[in-house]
Amino acid sequence: MSPAPPVVRLVGAGRRFGGHRALADVDLTVRQGERVAVLGPSGAGKSTLLALLNGAWPATSGVVEVLGEDLGALSHGRRRLVQRRIGLVSQRLDLIDQVRVLHNVNAGRLGRWPTWRALMSLTLARPDAEVRDALERVGLGWAASERTERLSGGERQRVAIARLLVQQPELVLADEPVSSLDPGRAEEILGLLRVASAGSALVLSLHQPELAQEHCTRAIGLLGGEIVFDLPVDQLDPARLTALYALS
Repeated sequence: MSPAPPVVRLVGAGRRFGGHRALADVDLTVRQGERVAVLGPSGAGKSTLLALLNGAWPATSGVVEVLGEDLGALSHGRRRLVQRRIGLVSQRLDLIDQVRVLHNVNAGRLGRWPTWRALMSLTLARPDAEVRDALERVGLGWAASERTERLSGGERQRVAIARLLVQQPELVLADEPVSSLDPGRAEEILGLLRVASAGSALVLSLHQPELAQEHCTRAIGLLGGEIVFDLPVDQLDPARLTALYALS
């Protein structure tokens, strides 16, 4: 059986901020169907790596290919088209608090709607079947007409994942999506992310190796902007993790 097509391919990719090297010569391939956890201490370069994959920041060296496109060679407009095929869950969640939940979920479809329909969606007071289904799948079937600011932190996480479900992205990127949640809520959210990324690829940064072992297929250790290991999660061992998180 031939391998699944690559969704992400980095060759010697690096990123500098002035004199600071955030990532150095990263080689990485992620294929359709993989769930990849990026592990490492604060400041290791995890968020920088995800920003390169989303095209939010350009690489200052090397090649970053996402969904078959070399992001560094694209015009702004073409890069925006690629970004519409990528689902994001950031630590901020990027929700609009002052609007109803259904409008935040609808935002997942704006990239594939004509302008008139996108504008109309801002005034619609009732969710359609796709939005209702997405909210039901994340346990928020009751919340479509609620103002987003009234929801708890865990409920807001679920709104962000419902937005992914209607977006149907080909790549899901999640930057420490469970860092502020208790263990039980973290398990729930990661399970929902697995559902939202089914059939595509998931790359997420985590601080909890045990969650990576339970929910991901592969683990990457990042330290000082460099990949120090890349292996199946069942090969993660205490010695590697101790070295990754040891205080310098």
